[in-house]
Amino acid sequence: MQMGEKIPIGSDHAGYELKQDLIEYLKELGYEPEDVGTYGTASVDYPDFAEAVAGVVSRGERKRGVLICGTGIGMSMSANKFPEVRAALAVNEQMAEISRRHNDANILTLGGRFHEKLLARKILKRWLETDFEGGRHARRVEKIAKLNLNK
Repeated sequence: MQMGEKIPIGSDHAGYELKQDLIEYLKELGYEPEDVGTYGTASVDYPDFAEAVAGVVSRGERKRGVLICGTGIGMSMSANKFPEVRAALAVNEQMAEISRRHNDANILTLGGRFHEKLLARKILKRWLETDFEGGRHARRVEKIAKLNLNK
């Protein structure tokens, strides 16, 4: 963990309540959360907030980020459109750990309608504390970066 590391975090309306809780939890853990919205429960479009977080990660301005929508699926799909982004939906602590250890996931996605706060906190903590293992996994991650199906 890098004390004071800035972590951009965004959600749509369905993830708003969980986002607010995780912002406080990130502060407790010693991180500096950067709330990119949404700022309430009025209906919004999740790709807008995926773009805000994935954009800064893609450009290398931030090392990693967190996105929350109703299921975590839409945010994951949207964020993974950005170069160098490896967004992973984790439904438990083990998936969070493997997403980091084996896939070097740099964005964690969660489902505001499916993750209770305590579980989401545990998933986030495990994800933040796990390092990329490298080795044989590095070759695979490099191959992901080279994928371009629009050629």
